[in-house]
Amino acid sequence: MRPSNDKPHSPPSSFWSSSLNLVLFLVIPLVVFLVLVSALTPEPSSLSPWTWRFGNLVSNSFGFSPPSLIEETPTNISDFKARTNNSIVIKGSSIFNGSSTDSSFLEAETDYFASHRSFSVAFIEKETVQLRHMSKNNESEDIDVTSTTRVVKRYSQLERLEANLARARSSIKEAALVRNLTSIHQDQDYVPHGPIYRNPNAFHRSYLEMEKLFKIYVYQEGEPPIFHNGPCRSIYSSEGRFIHELEKGKFYRTQDPDEALVYFLPFSVVMLVHYLYDPETFDTDAIGRAVVDYIDVIAGKHPYWNRSLGADHVMLSCHDWGPRASSYVPHLYHKSIRVLCNANTSEGFNPAKDASFPEINLLTGEVEGLLGGPSPSHRSILAFFAGRLHGYIRYLLLNEWKDKRDPDVQVFDQLPKGVSYMSKLKNSRFCLCPSGYEVASPRIVEAIYAECVPVLISDSYVPPFSDVLNWNSFSVQVAVKDIPNIKKILMGISQRQYLRMQRRVKQVQRHFVVNATPKRYDVFHMITHSIWLRRLNIHVQDFDHS
Repeated sequence: MRPSNDKPHSPPSSFWSSSLNLVLFLVIPLVVFLVLVSALTPEPSSLSPWTWRFGNLVSNSFGFSPPSLIEETPTNISDFKARTNNSIVIKGSSIFNGSSTDSSFLEAETDYFASHRSFSVAFIEKETVQLRHMSKNNESEDIDVTSTTRVVKRYSQLERLEANLARARSSIKEAALVRNLTSIHQDQDYVPHGPIYRNPNAFHRSYLEMEKLFKIYVYQEGEPPIFHNGPCRSIYSSEGRFIHELEKGKFYRTQDPDEALVYFLPFSVVMLVHYLYDPETFDTDAIGRAVVDYIDVIAGKHPYWNRSLGADHVMLSCHDWGPRASSYVPHLYHKSIRVLCNANTSEGFNPAKDASFPEINLLTGEVEGLLGGPSPSHRSILAFFAGRLHGYIRYLLLNEWKDKRDPDVQVFDQLPKGVSYMSKLKNSRFCLCPSGYEVASPRIVEAIYAECVPVLISDSYVPPFSDVLNWNSFSVQVAVKDIPNIKKILMGISQRQYLRMQRRVKQVQRHFVVNATPKRYDVFHMITHSIWLRRLNIHVQDFDHS
């Protein structure tokens, strides 16, 4: 028989042996790789809770994928407002008045930034470096890493600003614990002292912190004369002077909006009234439309208004209609820092966020030769006022005292010919400062310039710089109902007490002086300091990721 040509079959066991070798060859390296990855991967708790800001780059510490930028960004206006309202903290407190200071807020803010700032800033800087590195490795990919890096920078800057503010709050709060009548801080120009201050040490510390940290950005939009302009003479000179000094850029102004703590809205209500108001119709809607349009422009062009809903924005007006002009934009009225001469709490002025500043009547625009007067021994008139009928308080004052012809209390609606208004001021011990149709009166600063103790007669008026100055130490406040008792009230002030008050009026002059070029602690810097204090009460967080 011929042998068969069929090849013998391999036994079944050889097939399974070769398959097993293949599996082991593939699986063992994979297991080793997974073990190494597990050993080298950090625990979830070591990841930053802020990593959601950069989208799905990493997982967060809660064990689930973080939301994307699109999911985190508010999708409609109501959602945006709800989120942003929760991100702004505004406290109605004064650092200088212990009875109203919200210490829990200060402690919470300070503790938060003290424990988190260094980590958060270091983390964000690390992420920025990583993102830049990624951009080099992904140049061919459709990933907008450059855009993401810009967002990181902006967040880092805002957190730095808020951390600096938190440290300033803590420093001022600590200074407020020192109850000395003289500040313990060194200063080559002036050291606040005496009872004219609520707390000299706290004010001085705050002022020095302001000089170090405060930056104001002035929006460029708008054309003169309504914007970037204002009167530097007349009863509204306070408004124009401040706008012009800020526009010059020598003090506090920054050209970089990302380093600013507040944003100035450079419209002049005086100019709005002059150019847009029609006295025949009594219609102010044109003024309101101009303000609304301006807010719409800057909110559409810049991210800062929407970020805080205007809480870190500032408007300034010495015109009586400043509050009315702001009322056309609800967030401007209720949230923004409004610096107003017409500081009337019965008309919506909120001292927690709004600031009162003085009405100064510079008849010719000149600022020299306005200060001074004779010594108290040469002041023969007890109290003096001259002014026409302007509001119900003046009506009551004139009706009660004009025709009495009392040599001690001299009240005129119009001075006799040949009698100098300034000479009357400088020969009076007390100068009556009644409100007109609005609460503010230029007579307060006129009295201080003439070294005459001001007598404030008003309802619901917040005097300028009340956060810092103790007005009871250098002025007299008479209730409207006590107008018939003015002479009795003033005669009840002893000579010793009057002399103390008069010396304090001379001391407080420096805070109301208008200088051709602003000097430290003068009225320009005091107005700025009032804005600074309001910004200290705000904590802004940025939820805009677009």
